Amino acid sequence: MYHRNVNIFQHSCQKCEKRKKFCQPGGWRLSRERKAPTFFTVVLTDIDSDRHYCSCLTFFEAEVNLQEALDGACPPAHGDFTSFHMWTAVVNHIPGSKSIEADGDEDEEAEEDGLIQPAQVFAPKSLILVSRLDYPEIFRGCLGLIYTVYIDSLNFPLEGLVANLFIFQVPIAGGSQKLFSLGAGDRQLIQTPLNDTLPVTYKSVALLFQQLGLKEFSTHNEKCLKNDGSQELVTRIQNVLSLFCAVLTEHKVLFHSSSYQRLGEACRALEALMFPLRYSYPYIPILPSRLLEVLSSPTPFIIGVHSMFQNEIQDLLDVIIADLDGGTIKIPECIHLSLLPEPLLHQTQSTLSLVLHPDLEIADNAFPPPRTAPSNLKLLDKEVRAVFLRLFAQLFQGYRSCLQLIRIHSEPVIHFHKTAFLGQRGLIENDFLTKVLDGMAFAGFVSERGPPYRACDLFDELVALDVESFKEEEANPVMLQKRIRELSEQLFRNENPNPHMAFQKVPRPSEGSHLRVHQVPFPLLDDGKVEKMLQDGVAKHSLTPVSARPEKKCVVPAGPPVVSIMGKCGSVFNSARRLEVVKNCISFIFDSKTLETEKTLPAALRALKGKAARQCLTDELSVHVQQNRAILDHQQFDYIVRMMNCALQDCSTSEEFTVAAALLPLSTAYYRYSIIESSEIPTRLAPGVNQFAYTCIQDHPIWTNHQFWEATFYSEVQSQIRALYLNTPEEKRAITATPKDADPQSAASIGDEQTAMDLAAQQLRLWPSLSKDKQQELVKNEENTVFSQAIHYANLMVYLLVPLDTSKNKLLRNTPVTDWESGSNSIVTNSIAGSMAESFDTESGFEDSENSDTANSVVRFVARFIDKVCTESGVTQEHIKNLHCMIPGAAFTLHHSPDSLRFVPPGCMCYDLMPTPTEMYKLINS
Repeated sequence: MYHRNVNIFQHSCQKCEKRKKFCQPGGWRLSRERKAPTFFTVVLTDIDSDRHYCSCLTFFEAEVNLQEALDGACPPAHGDFTSFHMWTAVVNHIPGSKSIEADGDEDEEAEEDGLIQPAQVFAPKSLILVSRLDYPEIFRGCLGLIYTVYIDSLNFPLEGLVANLFIFQVPIAGGSQKLFSLGAGDRQLIQTPLNDTLPVTYKSVALLFQQLGLKEFSTHNEKCLKNDGSQELVTRIQNVLSLFCAVLTEHKVLFHSSSYQRLGEACRALEALMFPLRYSYPYIPILPSRLLEVLSSPTPFIIGVHSMFQNEIQDLLDVIIADLDGGTIKIPECIHLSLLPEPLLHQTQSTLSLVLHPDLEIADNAFPPPRTAPSNLKLLDKEVRAVFLRLFAQLFQGYRSCLQLIRIHSEPVIHFHKTAFLGQRGLIENDFLTKVLDGMAFAGFVSERGPPYRACDLFDELVALDVESFKEEEANPVMLQKRIRELSEQLFRNENPNPHMAFQKVPRPSEGSHLRVHQVPFPLLDDGKVEKMLQDGVAKHSLTPVSARPEKKCVVPAGPPVVSIMGKCGSVFNSARRLEVVKNCISFIFDSKTLETEKTLPAALRALKGKAARQCLTDELSVHVQQNRAILDHQQFDYIVRMMNCALQDCSTSEEFTVAAALLPLSTAYYRYSIIESSEIPTRLAPGVNQFAYTCIQDHPIWTNHQFWEATFYSEVQSQIRALYLNTPEEKRAITATPKDADPQSAASIGDEQTAMDLAAQQLRLWPSLSKDKQQELVKNEENTVFSQAIHYANLMVYLLVPLDTSKNKLLRNTPVTDWESGSNSIVTNSIAGSMAESFDTESGFEDSENSDTANSVVRFVARFIDKVCTESGVTQEHIKNLHCMIPGAAFTLHHSPDSLRFVPPGCMCYDLMPTPTEMYKLINS
């Protein structure tokens, strides 16, 4: 219990003083009149990101001891002149106190009435119930009953009511309902939702659309809006969609209203519209006056403040302010607000118009149907939420095909291939979706919904629908309305699973009871008596077993692959003729038909501007590797390297790193060799030296892109984890570069083979039944798999980042980009230069200075990569330390080893056979 001002009812509460400021967010203030009781809910978040819901019921009592009251009273906020005059007037009329001059003229009423009598001053007192459960209406009834017993002097002990409140066992989620009573003639019902992952909004979303409508308009506009209210409707939709996009793109959003209850409901509604995403930044629906400096924090937030602080928030330059009382939002000029991509934005606006104003569709009919009754707020609330839920299903459709499985045990570790998702959706340049996928909310979404075996909800079913079903609904408004109605009914049923609610009875205070002149103060509770009742109640209920509803887990539906969402676009570079040219050219190269190769090579290089042709190149090269045709002569090597470089040069970020990822293993497979004396070309390669293709494709910026290495690494790890759990022994790994490689989910080949996610679902289902030793064995095997791939990729990065010309002591050089489509057959020089230098920036990960050499820059780049992927993948610190010891040796050995590297005209370097991952693994652990 707070002395004088607050009674707190909470079991094992140790930090009540810190919550005192939230009881009266505007400050503790005396009043000249006894105001009606108020109720609102404050949301607090602890250090573990767990929320506590503080229900606060405030009433006013006659203050007898004014000096004690003034000692704890706070002067009102600057700008609140009414409260300021009242507060100073009370101080000035206390006998023996120092006179305090008020700004401006003294209160005329105070001069006429004389001294304010003690009985005419009232102080607020708050009853607070703190809980981890979000049941505001239940807590309103409980606190209201305690107040009713006090104000109407009912013959029920307050200690008994408080003890019964703590003893009651709340039913678990799943649609359970339970009657309970605090022992004051009440009969209350608590109803849990069917699925606690779905937000419970009551009618807050519908209220938000009402409050952000067009409240003020000119006389001319008023005449125009009397018929259908279309302009007000458009304003409502635009305002809410602006706030919706602002929250998703991590902007600061501030609500202000003269009602604390409306602030809480608006914040609840905006957060609920984000489902299935969860807001992970500061969420303070009601911010006290003493914490207004929080509004200047650099992090995004959703905050609500009372309208009395309007002057204090007008100078905020990076905050989007929503006036709930005026129905407007203010977006500062310095904020660029990214909106939904088209056509989703237009479709969402149209669907919301149908839901909020169904008469618009038939407004022009000559014979409109009989006017139907509008939906009540609770049903309208669910219809609006259904529109946004369907919107997210369209935004994230195909996301599961871009999940990369890294670990299964002991906890799933899953990475999202953002570039593949955006590229295959054709949204690589879309600012809105890029920001959403980069945000913390989506990272939590992947962590929570990525595992393939878990409890599913309505969103999982909706996002797994076929793409054509959404297109049919958009083309048919009747079908769309039917779908929205079905989704809203499911959302409504989730909050109200039992259509026949039991009769409830909660006594309310008699009318006008708060205006009684002679009312005793709220009594202090007997702590000992409450504690004894608690112990007796706990002992009585200890014999009753606690019901536990097992979580229903299932295999998450995969849904359509992301590649099926975009329609096929025709292109001259993707035609069958262009692909045939590439295939024929490669066939001529491997058949050593030089004349035919020279004829078809220019056309093949031009065809490689198309994405399909580049994919065809990697497919054909993979087939020849599998046929053990990776050893090339000098002329074949020249042709293959030229085609590889041409494909990499025309590869853009919209290709999800597909071509570069496919060419990466091919570049370490293809090589040319030199016998003791080459009679044909004696000067091209030193005797006894083999040159790999990777030494000739270093001149591209893709190799300095951290995102590329991470996505490619995770894709390879997923393939190895899948092979680890296949029933059949893994065959010798062949280098493949099929179109499926672009899809991180589709690691298995076409047929009856299971994907990595399918195997993970089986393993997660079997995990609880495994012995402790078996579980540890699986964890160790997965960790070793990731570690071995980290070794392999660390070496690959060194090979492609370190220039083989030892005369170069800098990593970056500004040289012109080579034209790979020219007629020259010369081989590319071996250095990281050209276009890489032009696109090099801080994202590349290099922190090179003029005095630092190439090898040190590569070591730092690779070390950062190893730290990130190994930490995320659960590799032990000992293994990470071993990798850090290996990286400098590999980089400096390759950079400063003149014995194994020799110049060969026309400037191409050569290197002996690279060590295998197994050899490197043995070397590190030796």
